Amino acid sequence: MKVKNLNSSSRKTKQLIKENFAVLMNEKKELHAITVTELVKRAGITRSSFYTHYSSIYDVVKDIQDETLEVLNTKDDCLNSLNDFYDYLDNIFKYLKENDNIYKMVLKSNEALFFTAKLNNIITKKLYEALNTNDKYLLLNVHFFTDGYINLIIKYYRNELNTNLNEINEDIKKLFSILFIRK
Repeated sequence: MKVKNLNSSSRKTKQLIKENFAVLMNEKKELHAITVTELVKRAGITRSSFYTHYSSIYDVVKDIQDETLEVLNTKDDCLNSLNDFYDYLDNIFKYLKENDNIYKMVLKSNEALFFTAKLNNIITKKLYEALNTNDKYLLLNVHFFTDGYINLIIKYYRNELNTNLNEINEDIKKLFSILFIRK
């Protein structure tokens, strides 16, 4: 990302670029098939506007990924106990819903695998920290839980599930309770 201090116009331009990138990604299915020329044409902006914000198409993807990972890393301010993880899950799904159109298109591509691996690592790390244990059984459950969690999100955005994000979130929290909340 080139521009450091974004004004309202710059934020709108970047959002327009990301939204149109997502549409092209949905159509083309592969990142290497998208050109700056067709992206700026689709977005209705000039090449110089694009290059003011990004150096390449790959920077758009990186920006989408980095923005998501940053938001998910900062949403853990309230993770003081394992029970706080429910709120963390809710925050993740809230963010996904707010950016639903972009993720529906971007996560259909195979390029998304690196991003989802990073997302999985963040959630796994947060859950490890919340558990604060060396119990091998629980640590295996963490991987089972986070791998399934990420897989459900990918399947949802690839239209492979007949459900919505709210239902997935509720089911994930039920599974979380079964695996980690001991009464």
